[in-house]
Amino acid sequence: MVSARTRNWILALLFLGWALGNLDRYVMNYAILSITQDLQLSASSTGLLLSSFFAGYALMQMPGGWLADRFGARKVLIASVVMWSIFTGLTGAAWSMASMILIRFLFGIGEGGFQPASSKIIATIFPVKERSRAMSVMLSSSAIVGLFSPILSVWMIQTMGWRTMFVVIGAVGAVIAFLYWRHIKLPQDESATNTLNGSEQRKSSVSLLLKTPLLWSLLIAYFSIYAVNWGLATWMPTYLSKVRGLDMVSLGWLQTIPGFATLVGIYVSGYVLDKLPKGREKLIGSFSCVVVAVLLYFMFTASSVTMFITYQAIVSLFLAFVIILLPSVVLKNLPAAVAGTGMGIVNTGGQLAGFITPIAIGFIVEAFNGSFDAAFWMLIGFAIICIGALLSLNYEKGELLKQNADSASA
Repeated sequence: MVSARTRNWILALLFLGWALGNLDRYVMNYAILSITQDLQLSASSTGLLLSSFFAGYALMQMPGGWLADRFGARKVLIASVVMWSIFTGLTGAAWSMASMILIRFLFGIGEGGFQPASSKIIATIFPVKERSRAMSVMLSSSAIVGLFSPILSVWMIQTMGWRTMFVVIGAVGAVIAFLYWRHIKLPQDESATNTLNGSEQRKSSVSLLLKTPLLWSLLIAYFSIYAVNWGLATWMPTYLSKVRGLDMVSLGWLQTIPGFATLVGIYVSGYVLDKLPKGREKLIGSFSCVVVAVLLYFMFTASSVTMFITYQAIVSLFLAFVIILLPSVVLKNLPAAVAGTGMGIVNTGGQLAGFITPIAIGFIVEAFNGSFDAAFWMLIGFAIICIGALLSLNYEKGELLKQNADSASA
């Protein structure tokens, strides 16, 4: 059993890596204002560019999880950070829309293995009763980056330009990859190929995963809630700038408010989820989606920027609970031997949403002559779909999978 000190050290490194990965995604949402001008992009082209990362990221989720289960999470983790750092740096060298889309797609491929591999590490070294909190700590890096990235992004873009900014972020990634190679040692993980006896048994476990209704409900829930999350994250700077008339500095400061709400929501959610009786969390998650749907309507109909930001902050708080709930269900209901593959399967839904939603919003905005109202209605629809997916979660099927996988590894 890994000591508490070692677990916390590894978790801190996972937090650091996930923070950098999220920083690149968040700064792109602000850099896109300058990139759109430099490359002369339309709204639909902007949406395609914002989505190109998620196309590669979604494509790599299941292979990344399988590779982590098959060859060891540490190897996949290091390879992921190295590859995404290279293509983050190359983002600053893009000379056309086509080159930018290709680079961002390959960046997504590189980062795609990180979350399945890191989730497998958490499932391997943390006891079940601590996994929600461990996951919330790692994912809280996204909220912390979201809190500071508006101000940081504006400052970096204005002082060094968007091209140099991406080169600097890529260099930081190389440092983190070295830290992973030097300090993350997982003897259990390196023998991951022996967890299930032979390739046929491993294929059997993957087949069981794909036949488990729990996984499909989670995949739909991931898709729908991340459609809301990434729809807001990718287009919010553009919306507030073009529709609400905010300048870059005001935009940066105001977006720290929902960022702080997300951070609070993530930490509280991790603690609450580890305390809730099994089955109760999906009811609270469904209620959270109801709140999100209602407040999304209040957001785009708000009469002032103050009320808009207030509603956005509350939406961020409830979104955080659902975003922590979904991986917690995976880590607590699947055997550690297939946690990477399981996380890769369900997270594919979330990243497909990240690919589809920005493109869809771009086309919708263009079709409605710059109006975002129809886009908000689409996000409301996704929140409603998530309610149904959460209520359909069947934990008994997950227990059956765990028993079958355990018997396969015996």
